[in-house]
Amino acid sequence: MHGIIDNLVNELTRLPGIGRKTAQRLAFFILSMPDAEALSIAEAIHKVKEKARFCSHCFNITENEVCEICSDDSRDRSRLCVVEEPSNILVIERVKSFHCLYHVLLGALSPIDGITPDRLKIRELVDRVRNNSVQEVVIATNPNTKGEITAQYIKEVLSPLGVKVTRIAYGLPMGSDIEFADEVTLSKALEGRREI
Repeated sequence: MHGIIDNLVNELTRLPGIGRKTAQRLAFFILSMPDAEALSIAEAIHKVKEKARFCSHCFNITENEVCEICSDDSRDRSRLCVVEEPSNILVIERVKSFHCLYHVLLGALSPIDGITPDRLKIRELVDRVRNNSVQEVVIATNPNTKGEITAQYIKEVLSPLGVKVTRIAYGLPMGSDIEFADEVTLSKALEGRREI
C-alpha cells in the first residue's frame, strides 16, 4: 500500500510548483475523495492529453483544427498579439477591451539553451503577417532577457514587411510605491512614460 502512495507522490512532484510536502497532501486528499471525483480528475487529464492540439493558425491549444479565438469573426484581425506560451493568452484575455488575434511562439529565443528561431513559430508569424491584412503586431513576450531578445528578433524579421511593431509597456504595478521599485523596473517605467 505504501508503494502506491509513494508512486503517486513522486508523480505529483513532477508538476511545476509542487514540492514533496504538497504532493503528499494532494495524494492523501485524492485517496480520501469519493471514487467518482478522483476518476473524474484522471479522466480530465486523459482527455486533455488525448484531444488537445495546437491551432493551425495561431498555435493556441484547442480541440479543433482552428481555435475559438481564430474562429471568432468579431475579433480585430488587423492586430496580432505575439505571446510565448498558450497560457499567456488567458492572462491577456482578462483585459476585455483588447480583442485581437494571437500568435503563440511556443517559447522564447535562448541560443545558450539551443532555442533558435527555427525552433519557434517565427516563420509562421512572418507568413501570417505577409498573407493577411495585419497592420500591427503587438509583442507581448516576457519582460526578461529571453523575451527581449525574442522581441528584437521579431521586430527585425518583420521590418521588411512594413507592419507596425509595438511592444507592451511594463514598469511599476498599480498600487505600489516607487521607493520599493528596483532600478530595472523603474528604468522601464520611465522609458514607457506617456503624456497625460
